[in-house]
Amino acid sequence: MGVHIGIVTVSDRASQGTYEDRSGPAIREWLKLALSVPWQEHYRLIPDEQGLIESTLRELSDQVECSLIVTTGGTGPAVRDITPEATEAVCGKMLPGFGELMRQVSLQSVPTAILSRQTAGIRGRSLIVNLPGKPAAIAECLAAVFPAIPYCIDLIEGARLETDPDFVKAFRPKGA
Repeated sequence: MGVHIGIVTVSDRASQGTYEDRSGPAIREWLKLALSVPWQEHYRLIPDEQGLIESTLRELSDQVECSLIVTTGGTGPAVRDITPEATEAVCGKMLPGFGELMRQVSLQSVPTAILSRQTAGIRGRSLIVNLPGKPAAIAECLAAVFPAIPYCIDLIEGARLETDPDFVKAFRPKGA
């Protein structure tokens, strides 16, 4: 069915059932509002283990063929926060502008956003974007970076994403 999108929550405590994952569902609900094309979700809830994050990202990219993989969690400075390192390990190209913009937007709400290490990268025909772990921050970061995501996926020859322009307007150069 349509476009394949991976949603990966990286959290020791949520993966152990200590608390409910609210971040993955927040991404799902945001994407339901943003996308106007049929899409299929591939959800994973995993602990902060670099090898497992890497293998999950490889699986969603190489086997499931997700055009977009969005992670949440593991982007802070804590000892077990290693999502950006795992992302960089599996990507052929990094796109640091995504993290720069997300931090800039988040700094308007919270001064500790400077501690966040979100990033994005490309693996094959998949764009991988690391988001923060809090649902409110997820929404503001997605709103900031999503206008560039469909065109980025076009450039890497992934599935074509169309958005609801009343919610978020994708930017594509004329003729793209």
